[in-house]
Amino acid sequence: MNDTTSRLSGPVRVVGTGLLGASVGLALRARGVDVLLADASPAHLSLAADYGAGRADDGSAEPALIVVAVPPDLVGTVVRAELAAHPDAVVTDVASVKVAPLAELEAAGVDLSRYVGSHPLAGRERGGPSAGRADLFLGRPWVVCARPENDRSSVSLVEALILDLGATPIEMQTAEHDAAVALVSHTPQIVSSLMAKRLAGSTDAALALAGQGVRDVTRIAGSEPELWVQILGANAPAVVDILRAYRDDLDRMLIALGDIDVAGSRRTIAEELAGGNLGVSRLPGKHGQDKRYASIVVMVDDEPGELARLLTELGEIAVNLEDLRLEHSPGAQVGLAEIAVLPEVLQRTIDDLTARGWRIAG
Repeated sequence: MNDTTSRLSGPVRVVGTGLLGASVGLALRARGVDVLLADASPAHLSLAADYGAGRADDGSAEPALIVVAVPPDLVGTVVRAELAAHPDAVVTDVASVKVAPLAELEAAGVDLSRYVGSHPLAGRERGGPSAGRADLFLGRPWVVCARPENDRSSVSLVEALILDLGATPIEMQTAEHDAAVALVSHTPQIVSSLMAKRLAGSTDAALALAGQGVRDVTRIAGSEPELWVQILGANAPAVVDILRAYRDDLDRMLIALGDIDVAGSRRTIAEELAGGNLGVSRLPGKHGQDKRYASIVVMVDDEPGELARLLTELGEIAVNLEDLRLEHSPGAQVGLAEIAVLPEVLQRTIDDLTARGWRIAG
């Protein structure tokens, strides 16, 4: 199968044309799939169609697969309606919580043999049809919450969608999924937002000192509050458990910092920070590998084409770029490019870049 051939054979109906729905449509259209769009907002529907995410569903074609991409509090209602309206179609959704919608559908006595809940771990700080991207899901994990009552053919159809979008399907149970995203997505959103809230009352002089650390911690704080109220409300018990443990960690730090000269205070601080080292070391790296990389910080002049030249020359010296982070302070004439490489090529990379005139920071 080439890169532009779809694994799907019939029309795909996408209900909800926000960021995720529009991105699904754009990616499928790039593979030649007939995408039927539906949205409660005519303006969103028209805009998504104008961007090329599909065509308004006029009822002339029956979908083989339906992707429900609506806010979390509407998932149960919309999935139920789609199952009833399209008795031969498989229905999935992309909501970031799975237990609550499933419980709602089960309580309503709905036949769920054709419903396979799923969730792509992908997104952007912006929302709406205009934020959609055909490459949004490339290389991202996409959880499939298959259940015993699902036919294997239904699950396979959802997995075909995921593979078409360039994502990696991962099967998990609904409760396992919600506990996992509480840790890696929902709680970090709260922590990021509360830290960013501290910045609101700060002085311009203090904010002018902001470097990559505070930008990394607060990057996701610009997310839409209304959507997150729904997400957090649907997964509140799992998030509360993590926040309570986090609060205990903060309390230990507060006590230690409150009287730094008391015996054991510095050890407590060191152990809490070391716990963070251990946690971050467990995060999988490129291609899901648990592999640590070495970092080089290269000074890049703030001129057109300089970053592109750095990347080109890394290729010329046969160094594979594992990761890249950029930092640029306001008013500075130079930026910092932190590149991650395999440890075994660290010194060679430094030597070759230095020989080509690049300045290495630190």
